[in-house]
Amino acid sequence: MTYIETHAHVYDEQFAADLSDGADVVGRAREAGVTQLWMPNCARETVPGMMALAEQYPDTCLPMMGLHPAYVNDTVDDELVAVEQWLNKYPFIAVGEIGLDFYWDMTHVDRQFAAFETQLRWASERDLFVSMHTRSGHDRNAFTEAADLLEKLALPGLTGIFHCFVGTLDEARRATEMGFKLGIGGVSTFKNGGLDKVLPHIGLEHLVLETDAPYLAPVPYRGKRNEPAYIPLIAQRVADLKQMPVAEVARQTTANATALLGKKVLTGLQD
Repeated sequence: MTYIETHAHVYDEQFAADLSDGADVVGRAREAGVTQLWMPNCARETVPGMMALAEQYPDTCLPMMGLHPAYVNDTVDDELVAVEQWLNKYPFIAVGEIGLDFYWDMTHVDRQFAAFETQLRWASERDLFVSMHTRSGHDRNAFTEAADLLEKLALPGLTGIFHCFVGTLDEARRATEMGFKLGIGGVSTFKNGGLDKVLPHIGLEHLVLETDAPYLAPVPYRGKRNEPAYIPLIAQRVADLKQMPVAEVARQTTANATALLGKKVLTGLQD
């Protein structure tokens, strides 16, 4: 069985202690059957590490380009200039990680919305999918507000992934009705994660697998550093919840992820 890891920060400093170039974490992922690691960007500061891995493992570590909402602050204009410059010179697979984060700080929420909309438009213009972060807090639902914006903009051809989906069944259906995939990760293995009430009712054609490494490790590694080699654990949990063979989960989620890439991106990567 083979898998695609659709969201992993393998360039993160948490991996620096036991590897210098990504070889160990990439090697373990390959041994686990994970053939591609999709890397979301956060801000200008994370680009060098991400691109180093993309250059070292061009067939395995595939980068995205975007400004993470938690990194939106007074420097947002300069950050977005850098994002656009990178999008214009490299065949990234997606625009991401973008979205809304209401958990930590509400100081720059208006700027988050502006940055989110700008990057959604760039994705639509470039025929790239988006990887979206929607973390709620301060009595505001980030998923709802992101979905409201997507429906309001109705950008041509826009699709993508609601990364780290932990929402309700109604929210899952809303996302899939808009043509978006649900990124399912380690939370699905948590006893009180809530996805046991959602995944049995959502078609496998709407799901992709992710770890969000180094965060949100699945059981039995919960609380420890996460990594892409744990994707099979998440696949097995999905299979158990949906009462189907894990091989079918691997096959369909890989097909779902591959379809997001599109011919335009694959051609660019081969060039």
